[in-house]
Amino acid sequence: MPNQAQNPNVKYDLEERTARFGENIIDFVKQLPRNEINRPLISQVIRSATSIGANYAEADGAESKKDFQHKIAICKKEAKETKHWLRMIIKANSDFKEKTRNLWQEAQELTLIFSKIILSSKNKKGD
Repeated sequence: MPNQAQNPNVKYDLEERTARFGENIIDFVKQLPRNEINRPLISQVIRSATSIGANYAEADGAESKKDFQHKIAICKKEAKETKHWLRMIIKANSDFKEKTRNLWQEAQELTLIFSKIILSSKNKKGD
């Protein structure tokens, strides 16, 4: 992924990246034990993580700059929420710490990407 962002000849597909992230979360939670602690954590992390891609797809089809900014802000909010739920999953499932950290890192990178998009869209002239 990092090479794609640095190489201007390679298209960077954020829609694919956010969809893949949601899929990776789904695959990950299938490995977690089902118990009274994990059930709500799993439900919450699936909702927030898969919402990132859905809201990005909506932002891509936004009808106005304001609508776009709003949808991207939701993407950022959902990425931050996903980080929270992953942290709780680590606490409840310490033997899954490394796998969870990798997913947390991707959620952090998505948060930073959406922050940059929000900043860039606010700084564009003529809008």
